[in-house]
Formats: sequence, C-alpha cells, structure tokens
Amino acid sequence: MKGQCITSKAFLLIILSLSIAKFAFGQPETPAEHDARMQWWREARFGLFIHWGLYAIPAGEWNGKMNYGEWIRTSAQIPLEEYDKFLQQFNPTKFNAEEWVRLAKEAGMKYIVITSKHHDGFCLFDSKHTDFDVMSTPFKRDIMKELSEACRRASLKMCWYHSIMDWHHPDYLPRREWEQSRSTAGADFDRYVRHMKAQLQELLTNYGKIGVLWFDGEWESTWNPQYGCDLYEYVRRLQSDVIINNRVGAGRAGMEGFAKEGEFAGDFGTPEQQIPPTGLPGVDWETCMTMNDHWGYNKRDQNWKSTKALIQMLADIASKGGNFLLNVGPTAEGLFPPASIERLREIGQWMKVNGEAVDATHASPFRKLDWGRCTQKAVGNDTRLYLHVFNWPADGKLNVSGIFNQAGQAYLLADRQRNLLPVNREEDALVVSLPGQAPDSCNSVVVLDIAGKPDINDPPKIVSEFDVFVETVEVAIVSDRDNAEIRYTLDGSVPSASSALVKGTIRLTETTVVSTRSFRNGKAVSDTAQAKFTKVKPRSAEKVDKLKQGVKYAYYEGDWDRLPDFKTLKPVKEGILRNFDFSPRQEVERFGFEYAGFFRVPETGVYAFFTDSDDGSRLYIGDTLVVDNDGLHAMHEERGVIALAAGLHPIRVTFFEKSGGDDLKVYYKSLKQEKQPIPEAMLFYEK
Repeated sequence: MKGQCITSKAFLLIILSLSIAKFAFGQPETPAEHDARMQWWREARFGLFIHWGLYAIPAGEWNGKMNYGEWIRTSAQIPLEEYDKFLQQFNPTKFNAEEWVRLAKEAGMKYIVITSKHHDGFCLFDSKHTDFDVMSTPFKRDIMKELSEACRRASLKMCWYHSIMDWHHPDYLPRREWEQSRSTAGADFDRYVRHMKAQLQELLTNYGKIGVLWFDGEWESTWNPQYGCDLYEYVRRLQSDVIINNRVGAGRAGMEGFAKEGEFAGDFGTPEQQIPPTGLPGVDWETCMTMNDHWGYNKRDQNWKSTKALIQMLADIASKGGNFLLNVGPTAEGLFPPASIERLREIGQWMKVNGEAVDATHASPFRKLDWGRCTQKAVGNDTRLYLHVFNWPADGKLNVSGIFNQAGQAYLLADRQRNLLPVNREEDALVVSLPGQAPDSCNSVVVLDIAGKPDINDPPKIVSEFDVFVETVEVAIVSDRDNAEIRYTLDGSVPSASSALVKGTIRLTETTVVSTRSFRNGKAVSDTAQAKFTKVKPRSAEKVDKLKQGVKYAYYEGDWDRLPDFKTLKPVKEGILRNFDFSPRQEVERFGFEYAGFFRVPETGVYAFFTDSDDGSRLYIGDTLVVDNDGLHAMHEERGVIALAAGLHPIRVTFFEKSGGDDLKVYYKSLKQEKQPIPEAMLFYEK
C-alpha cells in the first residue's frame, strides 16, 4: 500500500469500464456461479485490514526522520543487508491470534485480510521457498496458521494480502532506482513469477479455505495483463471459490482502484483511501482505508480519524453498495495500537445496535439525502429502508423526498421496544416524526418499511460540461424516469406545474440560475435541483516575441509535506524541457519541479486543466491558480476551469515528491477537444 495517501475529493469516471473476470479452470463462469462465489463477500460489508511485518520494528523512524510506514525500506533507502538485520529483531511475543480475531468480530467485521507478504518480501507464514520468513526470526511461529485457525473458530473469513512486487527477491525486476550497487545480472523475472506461484500454492493449500486473495504492487512495468490473467486462473485452480481483487492485473487507474477501459480487472475494484461519490450499480468494490495516516505501524502518527467519522464512512460505503476494509498496523510486539482498539470497540458498540443496517444490505435507492445515508433489504415482496441519520432534524421531521411507495411501520433500531414512529405523506415525501433527541451522536438508524420495491423520483439532473461560459452555453436537463414531466425555471424560483416543460437543451446567454423539478399528474414528485451558470470575460492573450517550443524548468531538492514557495528557494538545476517530465532529477525522492512557459490556446472559450500527480501539484494560468492538487497523496487527479482568449497564456506547473511512487501528468480539454495530455506543440518558452 502507498502509506501517504489522503482521501480523494474526486473519483474517475471510468468505473463503468470495470470488467469482471469470470474464469474458472480456464472456462467461462456463468453469472449465477459468479454471484454464488461473491455472495458472502457482498453480504459481509465490513472487514479488517492488517499491515504487519519487519517494518513495524523501526516504527516509522529512520535516521531522525519519522514519517515512514510499510514502505520504509525504499522510502528511507535502506540497503538490503541493513534491512535484513530486522529479521533477527522480529519477536512479537505479545501476539495473540485469538485476541486479534476477537477485536475484529466484536467490531462487527466479517473477514480479515492480512499481509502474508508485503513489498519488502518478508513472509509472515512458514514458506519452504524462502528463508526470508517468520520461521527465520526468533519468533519461529507460523503467524498465518495461528490466525487462520482463530478465524475459523470465530466464523470469520481468512484472507491474504500478497504483494506481486518484491524488493528482496533476487529475480524481481526492476530494482529500486537508488539501489545502484545491487546488480541485476542473472535476474530472471519469469523465475520470480514461478517463485511467487509456489508461495501462493502454500497459502492456498496449507491454511484451509481462503476467502480473498488481495494482490498489490502490480503497477511496475514488468507486470502485465497476461501475467495477471495467468495468475488469476492459477489461484482459481487451487481454490475455485477464492475471490480475487483487480490488482492481480495491470490496468488499475491510480488509487481510485478501478480498471482502465478494456483492461483485465479481477473480481472487485479497490479504491484506496477514498469513497466513490455515487453508487456503482453492477460493480463490486471495496474501499480500503487507514485509521490514521499510515498502513504500517508508525509510533509518531497520532492523526487518528474519529470513531464518528469511521462509522459514517461505513454507512456511506454500504449505502453505495461497497465494502469497507479498515486497517490496523500492529506494533513490533504484536499488539494493536490502543487508539485502534478504542475505535474498533466503539464501532462494535454501534454495530451491536445497528449492525442489521449494514450487514447484507444493498445500495440506497436515493441519489442524495441531505441528512445522511440509506441502505435497504428486501422483506418478502416489500422493502425495508435503513435511514442512517447523521444530522438529526431540529424540528423532529425526517423528510424522505421523492418516494411514492406506501409507508409501513417505522421505528428506531436503538429502541428495543420498537415503538412505532408516525409517518405522514407530504407531496412527494414521506415524513417520519422523530423524538427530540438522537439516540446516537454518530449515526442514528431509522427503519422505514415500504410496500413493494422502491419507487423513487430523484430530482432531474442539470448537465453541462462547464458552469461558466463566454458567449453561450447549452444546458441539458435529464431524468431516469419516463413517467414524469420535467419542468424548469430560469429565475431561481421553484418550478410549478405551470413552469416551462423541458423539450431539449436550453441555451443560456446570460448568468442564470436553472431550477428543475419532476411532476406527475400536475403534482410535484421530486425535490428541486438547481445550478448556476455564470457568463465570464475570458483572460486576454499575451503578445510574446521570440518563442521556442518547450518549457523552462527549475529542479529543487528538499523534504516537504506541501508545495513550498519555490521563489524563496535556490534551484539545484535549471534548463529547458519539451514537456513536464522528471528527467533532470538527481534524487529518487524529496525533490520538486517548477515548469514555466506559454500555452497556445487555439480559440476563445472555456478550458479545463487537470493535474494527476504523486505527490502534490498545482497549475497556474498567469497568476490564477486553476488546479490545486497539493499535499501528500498517491496518484490523484484534480481539475480546474478557466475562460481564455485565443493566443498565448503563461502557464506554470509546480510539483513535489516526498516518498514512495512519483508521477505527474498534465491534461486539458475544451468543448471541442476531448481530454488529452497537453501536446508539446502547444508549449513554448520565451528566449
């Protein structure tokens, strides 16, 4: 895992391209067979992730620096012979498999995924194919055996995380860029793959039935989709029912965790440190997330997410049809950190009361609920809605808008007596009358039974590429319901049954607030959706003489958590590049770049710019900050919009890398141009 990711604000719109691999023994798997294999996982909703290994010994600290995690061997550039010394220091005498499993089960978790081997190559199991395992440590106990047996006794699913990448094995390629003295002579990647398969055979043969194989470390150039398909089929031959994440392939699109279009994708997507903003019908996915800022144990990291935030994340994920895999990084002694235990216990207390609103539930039928989230279950031919109320209404009225089913009983899950709550209809909404005090300050669950399957009318969607324009803008209003009339206003007022009827796109020529609502038989049947579209004056182009293609760069070195003010720093190197690349860098980590030049705009209009970077980046047009993608994170994309006149405009891109992976991609798009990397032919500098 990338130890310095933060929660994303955006989620790539490539989720619909997620292809589910359906192979068993080289033969197609029927949809019914696939659903049967996935059933327990889809019902589980909540699991425990454990990142544990030799990296727990330094506990995040090396040579006076204290922000490391499970990537410490490469982040701190520790030579192999030095890192190997941890082998004789690994002696977690306080490890108790029964206690770990008990904490997970009492938290309401249904499965455990643990690092059988992380990127450093150290194995927590007894492997006959390496001496770099737990049996070569003073501990000399097969941790995976003890944990798998404890899980089985507690009826939890045992699952393995297994890294494809291996910084220790002599045949794994590529080497770390900083390992100048570690030769690749004689290394054979195919031989490494055979070694990895042999270890996976041990993991799928010696420990009983395994629920999930959670691969990682697949992004390096040596791994490819063919290896991924072969490995997928190989492990399915060993255990036909095992569920395999999409990181077995080589087509994952960053930390969003879904496959690039047309790429092999395993059984489920793996968004990391982020939650998709909308539901994903027909797609299996699981958000993995840390409780603080690191996956592996870091004794200095006290930036803990609150229990309230974690409970609301669990409800949010379940409401979108996903699973929540919540991480703990144990200490070198074999203990969960006290703050992790505290949060697991508090989540467990909430789950003891409200667990049925998470377990075996389906995604919300509502697009958006201002007061919280919703999960649902079928109850015979009817439906039980679980209304997760984050914001308790001050007037005691819980408004469930856009629903046309007949209401049945309603009650609080926290009320053991199941005292019924009054439910009334007000236009398109069912309104549940609540007591004055919320039973839970984190998330109070209201049960609302309705007749039949949910009949929901969400507000229509107001669709346009940009919400600013220069001359005119075309706005579409769409709905997924074909039994409703869509009406709109352009003055900010709430539409009525006599408002204009949507009959195509709407052309705006001035700043306007568009409001829209669905109607049926002259009555409103949805909430109102609104969007403002602003007419703007484009930034004037600049006259520049003596241009040449390319951009100027300044290369810096330093240890930053956010982008520094490069104007106050002295560059290590300066020069000219054809685009935004890293070729002049001298360090693998802890460096930064500032690129400056001119971007030629082909015609006047609104332009979107994007930076996709690991770690932080920003993009400026002139003095205007257009894209702010700053901070410590894995590959993550942000977008910004600006109106530009045809001609030349100053462009400046800043970037820094702290540790782990690194990359920077810069894109643009317009109404006439699909999103693409900024071409070198559009970049210039002044001689």
